[in-house]
Amino acid sequence: MSENPTPVGPLLSRIEYPDQLRLLPEDNLPQLAEELRSFLIHHAAQYGGHFAASLGVVELTIALHYVYNTPEDLLVWDVGHQAYGHKVLTGRRRQFHTNRLKGGISGFPKREESVYDTFGVGHSSTAISAALGMAEALRHKGETARKVVAIVGDGALTAGLAYEALNNVGALQPDLLIVLNDNQISIDENVGAIKDYLAGLTASRAYNRFRDEVWKLLTRLQEKLGTPVRDYAARLEERLLFLLSKPAVLFETMGLRYFGPVNGHDIIGLVDTLRNLRTLSGPKLLHCRTIKGKGFPPAEKDPIKWHAPAFKFNPKTGEPLSSGSSAPAPPRYQDVFGETVIELAQMDPRVVAVTPAMLSGSGLVKMRQLMPERCYDVGIAEQHAVTFSAGLATQGMKVFCNIYSTFLQRAYDQVIHDVAIQSLPVIFCLDRAGAVGADGATHQGLYDIAYLRPIPNLILSAPLNESELRHLMYTALLSEKPFVIRYPRGQGVLLEWRTPFEEIPIGKGRLLREGERVALLSYGHIGNEVLAACEVLAEEGLFPAVYDLRFAKPLDEALLTEVAEKFDFIITVEDGVRMGGIGSAVLEWLSDKGYFIPVKRLGAPDVVIEHGTQLEQYALCGYDRYSIAAAVREAYYQKLPLRMWKPFS
Repeated sequence: MSENPTPVGPLLSRIEYPDQLRLLPEDNLPQLAEELRSFLIHHAAQYGGHFAASLGVVELTIALHYVYNTPEDLLVWDVGHQAYGHKVLTGRRRQFHTNRLKGGISGFPKREESVYDTFGVGHSSTAISAALGMAEALRHKGETARKVVAIVGDGALTAGLAYEALNNVGALQPDLLIVLNDNQISIDENVGAIKDYLAGLTASRAYNRFRDEVWKLLTRLQEKLGTPVRDYAARLEERLLFLLSKPAVLFETMGLRYFGPVNGHDIIGLVDTLRNLRTLSGPKLLHCRTIKGKGFPPAEKDPIKWHAPAFKFNPKTGEPLSSGSSAPAPPRYQDVFGETVIELAQMDPRVVAVTPAMLSGSGLVKMRQLMPERCYDVGIAEQHAVTFSAGLATQGMKVFCNIYSTFLQRAYDQVIHDVAIQSLPVIFCLDRAGAVGADGATHQGLYDIAYLRPIPNLILSAPLNESELRHLMYTALLSEKPFVIRYPRGQGVLLEWRTPFEEIPIGKGRLLREGERVALLSYGHIGNEVLAACEVLAEEGLFPAVYDLRFAKPLDEALLTEVAEKFDFIITVEDGVRMGGIGSAVLEWLSDKGYFIPVKRLGAPDVVIEHGTQLEQYALCGYDRYSIAAAVREAYYQKLPLRMWKPFS
């Protein structure tokens, strides 16, 4: 691919890898920070991607690579939203314009991509666990000169996994540094007691009043005892803050030595602090206060909007650039969900919504504003979100638990143990189900059909379009069973989507298009690609029938019986993995009933699907409209077997 056209400052242009960074005089580092920040701003203005989080850790990123001997020393980034500067400084600046594009570099740290990416991450709160494992491995190998650093955001501390790891750190006492990047926000504003706890003593009126009184007293004594008194007072204040601050108590109690809070944008101070910490053995935590979006005023003012801008903008002002199209577009599924859940909540006072730190991503911001007491953001805590929803459901609440498909994987036990076994009527709305585009492998929502199908008591459904999403949400509200609704990332297909609510018979599909010989069975939004393929095929004189299954569980047995007895060939199409997916469900049913009819399954193969656009991923997996049309042609023109058998009685 071509070299990155993003402007590069004179210092940054000299740095390909951290060993070149470490040759710079220390007093050059502030300028380098400004150049790296400018590079990231100009890149995001043209190419998009995660943005504000990386701006907030520019100084920290440089300081870490300056002090630590990477890649011999191991840096473990949490989530990866904050790792863009790390990628630029570790051999990928010239290719950075390919970030998140098909065939380009990943938007997250990835072991296969660079020796500097020590652990692949896309989900939150894994860094401490992974870094602890690395530190213990180095101890076992006798490589004690090598250091391990985990960099976590304060949002990561809303997840239970982080505390499981901290508990183990306290027990094992490894040589490990945990850097807490505290900016009071993850994707949305952080929530819960931990956020308030980390604010700690520095915001305490009592402490500040005490400090001011001591400072005034020492100022008066200075006239008699000389200027060293003020220096001593500053050191005394630092120790008082350490001894009395609540964060210090929390982490020291867990067996870590606590340092901070420090200014995460004072790069010279960070270098000095990190040098000192590098010489100390045992577990340590450095608490850095940073500003998400630092150096780009629009992002500092609104870090939620600028977490990952999906539009081109002026790098100086932040003004969006025209896309060149003024035609109305269908809404995003997440917005249809957000509007619909408000309507349902207005109809039924039992309706509440729960999300694990994805208010904006799931479309719940408006409900949080209108009905704050009925919309819960529980932090990055998917397991808790599911069991919390189950608890609400035991007392008659109608819970819409909105979780990205990829994140529900983290709460699989809770779905089985706390919801399904008890048959509690929690409504799981799985956003970003199917291929997710540029977020790539760690965020693919391709697995939920397969991993949910075996669980008893669950109803599994998927809408063809936005109106169907509304109807399924209404149907789920009326149901008294655990109900799953999966829908994809991005736009739907309808401009007029706000139709009156209709209850859909559970387990009933529908015929979308009459046809002959070949039946296409689709599940969910991907059915629109099936219909588009049929338009192409019609010009060739091929007319397969199209059925929208709507439900993966229970299957529509009457529909499947009709298909098995009327058609010579079946093609299933799903935006999910073939192994265990809707095609497998159809094959299982046909086999159980004694129908021996050729079936071709279109879905994601048994490989990791990397980043690209959603349409590129559809094509790669073989279920875009052109691949569907090709599969139908193959079915029509091959010699079909004679149907000499009958179904089991």
